[in-house]
Amino acid sequence: MSQSNKRPIIIRRKKVIHQHHGGAWKIALADFMTALMALFLVLWILSVASDEQRQGVAEYFSTPLVTAITGGDRSGSTSAIPGGGPDPTHSDGERARLDVRQLTRPSMQQRRFFLDVQERIESAIELDPELRQLRNQMRFDLTSEGLRIQLLDTEQRPMFALGSDRVEPYMRSLLRTIAPLLNELPNDLSISGHTDSVAYAGGYRGYSNWELSSDRANASRRELVAGGLDPAQLLRVSGFADRASLPDTSSDDPVNRRIELLVLLPEVADAIRNPGVLSGSAMPSLMPESEEGEETAGTEQLFENLQQELGGDQPAAE
Repeated sequence: MSQSNKRPIIIRRKKVIHQHHGGAWKIALADFMTALMALFLVLWILSVASDEQRQGVAEYFSTPLVTAITGGDRSGSTSAIPGGGPDPTHSDGERARLDVRQLTRPSMQQRRFFLDVQERIESAIELDPELRQLRNQMRFDLTSEGLRIQLLDTEQRPMFALGSDRVEPYMRSLLRTIAPLLNELPNDLSISGHTDSVAYAGGYRGYSNWELSSDRANASRRELVAGGLDPAQLLRVSGFADRASLPDTSSDDPVNRRIELLVLLPEVADAIRNPGVLSGSAMPSLMPESEEGEETAGTEQLFENLQQELGGDQPAAE
């Protein structure tokens, strides 16, 4: 074969041109730094926010989107199976749990209402130089029953005379200042008295902390009514003696001598007025189901056996 028939071998080499890769990485870094800044900002806000504000944020994000857009009930179910109970009445399922949650946690609207009540009371106290000194002896907090206003005792400035239900002048002025503000509310009120554990000489047989706590609650009620409170607005007046001490305090701490005013939630007030029976019926009889004659005979036989065990046929005391 001649050399002219040989085909030349051609090698093609790809020429690589180094170009600038652009600024895409800068955009990604900027997005990352923005997200970090937002995270740190949220963490800082949560660290300086109050418990009520954090609870409000939590409830806001726990609300389903459809409910938030339509303005429906916040307690709406997000479950794919509505109700969730084993029976048609849903007495032991998701709906029952939601009902209990509604009864034991104030809604956001109720929280704002109670906070407004607190601000109005604090503003009225600040206007009076004498009452302004009692601000440290007042506590406001939200409970499962409503807004609780606590008037606390101290050794330097007791609310009542020692061992008595006689109201001190500044306590009287404080109650009569609060009364018109409470009277403007549609809610019912509850008053409870509390004492420390320092007992009377006669113990619980004579005048005791039970009577003292009840008398002090009633004395506070009289001062509120004298200040303009409608008596029909009071739903409950009670005394707890020393059985409900404040958390992280000893039972003999003077701070446990206090009066608690509760601005009740409407559903709590309804439950107090109409206490329901769990089963919806009366308490079942302790005796087995039988005919009336048989039940009476069984009771008599039981009584005779008891007499014999106690020492013979002795006549019963009248």
